[in-house]
Amino acid sequence: MPVTRFPVWVVALCLTVSAGTSWATEQADQRRAAREVRQETRQDSRQIKQDCRAADQQYNTQCRQDKRQTKQQGRERARDIKY
Repeated sequence: MPVTRFPVWVVALCLTVSAGTSWATEQADQRRAAREVRQETRQDSRQIKQDCRAADQQYNTQCRQDKRQTKQQGRERARDIKY
């Protein structure tokens, strides 16, 4: 039975495609994790603002600033995951 030999370029193409696929999968996982962090951050920041206003310890502007800082920290964490 003769052994079928593939041209070198076919083997190289298959290796390149498989390497690109694994990189794309890894990138998709990073994007998904970053998106989850941002979504959790949104919920946390809403809760922080509601708690701040309910406690009536700060002015509304200070509560908004706390919310903004929380969201910014979440965005930074998401960027760290993604890049």
